[in-house]
Amino acid sequence: MLSLEGDVEAHALREQGWSISAIARHLELNRQTVRAYLSGERTPGQRQRCAPVVIEPFVEYCRIRLTDDPHLWASTLFDELIELGFTGSYPSLTLAIRNLGLRPHCEPCQSVKGRDVAVIDHPPGVETQWDWLELPDPPTSWGVGRQAHLLVGALAHSSRWRGALAPAEDFAHLVEAIEAVTVGLGGVTKRWRFDRMATVCHPESGRITAAFAGVAKHHGVGIDICPPRRGNRKGVVEKSNHAAAQRWWRTVADDATVESAQASLDRLCVKLDGRRRRRDGQATTVGALADAEPLRPRPVHSYPAQLSVPRTVTPQGLVSWRGNQYSVPPGLAGATVAVTHRLGSEVVALATLSGTVIAAHRRAADGSGAVVRDAGHVVALERAVLASFTSAKPCTHKTRRPPSVAAVAEAARLHGASAIDPAQKVVIDLAVYAAAAARLSVVSQPDPTE
Repeated sequence: MLSLEGDVEAHALREQGWSISAIARHLELNRQTVRAYLSGERTPGQRQRCAPVVIEPFVEYCRIRLTDDPHLWASTLFDELIELGFTGSYPSLTLAIRNLGLRPHCEPCQSVKGRDVAVIDHPPGVETQWDWLELPDPPTSWGVGRQAHLLVGALAHSSRWRGALAPAEDFAHLVEAIEAVTVGLGGVTKRWRFDRMATVCHPESGRITAAFAGVAKHHGVGIDICPPRRGNRKGVVEKSNHAAAQRWWRTVADDATVESAQASLDRLCVKLDGRRRRRDGQATTVGALADAEPLRPRPVHSYPAQLSVPRTVTPQGLVSWRGNQYSVPPGLAGATVAVTHRLGSEVVALATLSGTVIAAHRRAADGSGAVVRDAGHVVALERAVLASFTSAKPCTHKTRRPPSVAAVAEAARLHGASAIDPAQKVVIDLAVYAAAAARLSVVSQPDPTE
């Protein structure tokens, strides 16, 4: 194939009087190829296909086989065609399948692209769409592993959205994130729409769980579960996920804290409320549409879900959680404890992994850097530290200290020897041998009565 630049070069050299052979040598091409481009028989930039196409006699067979089994592997079909006399290559077969559209469309296995999409009407104040967004490679200081988690909630009518960072996607963190997002959205709609997340419904049947039913009743909302592979049905929140990933997550700095990252996301959401929209022929914004939605106020009290996260105790008897530190009794340095908090409560409890509560504190504002200590813990820690102090002179490391008598005796016992002089163990009692010889002589003499 000759590129456009090569075609221009060939024509220019021909106009300058070069022969076809000279042009072919200059461009390192075949003379027939150069002649075809100069005469206009071939188009630059387009690869010429071989004729006749070897797939043509087998097109109908391929169409029948792929209609019967749309998931038939092309390699399997290629093996069948070889037995029927096909002389082409495997890439030529796959190219023919694509170009001729021989493989029929399978709706369950295809993405939402390339199919008809209906326009769904979203009346104001009716629906909020929810979805988890997994964010890869979070800052190491967050301590959440390979992924951070962002719950995104979007008003289906106005497209206003808010997000809340969470360390996990379990039930308690979902409830806490929902309440945080609801505050940002300005209220509660009549219905909530989720995909088939296990904390909301049973993924196989789509029926909501008993635990989340309590959350729905607490907020007074109806729950809608999307059918499988219907991303367009909650397209508003999917678009919000895309904006959160591209316009916010890509810019989060390595030294950012969870609180600073959440604050930057909130600022972006407020900024995006200024996006222009046109409804009923009138120019407006996302924020104006959202402010006009008839949302109900969120419940006064939080749903009493209980958070529980593992944490490691520091040598100072402190446990870090949500940007603050809480004290535990001394003697637990390096141990793992569970930080538990019931939503809506002002108390943070610290318990052993078996469930025994060892400390309880009033919760400080997240990210404030507060160190909350119990007075009893402080006194006990000071006593433990002072008790470990000593005024003894440090040990010298170059002192000669051979094994003691007790150590030598124990070593002898381990070797199966006594602590007595080993020479005493080689004394032989000859009386034992004399008695044995006498018994043998008596047995060997014949009986005189016989």
